[in-house]
Amino acid sequence: MIDVKNFSIKKAQEMIKRREISASEMVSACLDNISKKNKDINAYLEVFEDALENAKKIDNEKGFDRPLFGIPFAIKDNILIKGKIASAGSKILENYHATYDASVIKKLRNSGAIFLGRTNMDEFAMGSSTENSAFGSTKNIYDKERVAGGSSGGSAISVAMDGALAALGSDTGGSIRQPASFCGVVGLKPTFGSVSRSGLIAMASSFDQIGPITKTVEDTEIVFNVIKGKDKFDSTSVNGHSVSNSGETPSVLKIGILKYDKNGVDKDIDKIVDDTAKILLRLGHDIKETELPHIEYSLSCYYIIQPAEVSANLARFDGVKYGLFKKGENLLDDYMETRAQGFGKETRRRIMLGTFVLSSGYYDAYYGKAQKVRALIRNDFKKAFEKFDAIISPVAPTPAFKIGEKTNDPLQMYLSDIFTVSANIAGIPAISVPAGFVERENKKLPVGVQFMAPWFKEKILFYLGKQIENYGS
Repeated sequence: MIDVKNFSIKKAQEMIKRREISASEMVSACLDNISKKNKDINAYLEVFEDALENAKKIDNEKGFDRPLFGIPFAIKDNILIKGKIASAGSKILENYHATYDASVIKKLRNSGAIFLGRTNMDEFAMGSSTENSAFGSTKNIYDKERVAGGSSGGSAISVAMDGALAALGSDTGGSIRQPASFCGVVGLKPTFGSVSRSGLIAMASSFDQIGPITKTVEDTEIVFNVIKGKDKFDSTSVNGHSVSNSGETPSVLKIGILKYDKNGVDKDIDKIVDDTAKILLRLGHDIKETELPHIEYSLSCYYIIQPAEVSANLARFDGVKYGLFKKGENLLDDYMETRAQGFGKETRRRIMLGTFVLSSGYYDAYYGKAQKVRALIRNDFKKAFEKFDAIISPVAPTPAFKIGEKTNDPLQMYLSDIFTVSANIAGIPAISVPAGFVERENKKLPVGVQFMAPWFKEKILFYLGKQIENYGS
């Protein structure tokens, strides 16, 4: 049996092309790991029965030139695959079957990828721990008493537990990067608009972005190059990379270390960020501290605008058109019964908060001001990137926390996103790269560092990520 732990996308591709292994052997090995581990971890909500059959079809094809030929993927439960359930981790869509493929699914399918199943997530991607799923929490492979992170916790763990070579997640305020950091894998939030959102169940449309989770930075780059690009089904998608990524990345970069309040960050997390900066300095890069004047308002800004968009996007789930339906005494009761039983606590909380900030008398006081702050934060990044090629920061203030530790204190849970939301607010690309381990209760827990780059400059993130990844090897 193939040991999936020893394979990256690149290595698997090379061996499949040389016919040293087959796609069906690779898929079988992943399915075997899922069978052994998923019951205790809950990374997959469903494993597709046709995965192995599709792999055997791939074995008989001559598509070795395709970039993901025979590569097994896990897909977050809010990305549509035609004919498959897409519940977004919610009871209200528990039995909803997608009627079309998301644009990213079409691209992966055309590139030769094989879909193993759909992964667990916080309901409608609302959360930082995958504890808000209607179908149970996902546990961390490094310590089963701890969270996998969220909202793409299932996707991150599917890769970390060798239940897939790669996965797709969605990132609204850190939902790819934070679980990637907690699970010891690589997670990319691309520039807003660089990857089509068509077929992604919307949570907050001006923040949401689909991105890859993989074992290596090189694998992330491979997947990103497949899924990026303008799409006629998403008017916000663009071909920004064709211009901004032309030419070679300079070998020596100017990198800013984000200045932040270290009182709220674990000391060993600070040390990993500092050590990473020292590595980059040894590699010849120019490292200086940088300050973003309005970044301290990022979390407040995010948790006003995002719930406002949530309240608008989730209004469509009323029990009339699709999904769960609970009958009441009249039409209003139908709505109220369906939404009360279909939505979980965190989803209801954000709908109410969003409806409040958009309501008459409060719109200007909250939502209007938050949009102005968003513009200021974006301008801060614009000015910073006139001086620096990239910015480095923690991904989260702590490693993976205990299951149940923050569920009764939403504000503490929201603080898990403090370093990641700013990239979504500004629309810039950001990546989490494994950078070390910290110890908690005699368990070693992985920690990532975050690199942020100017709009459509993902190449810089890949360049720096590979340097950190390969340092000392």
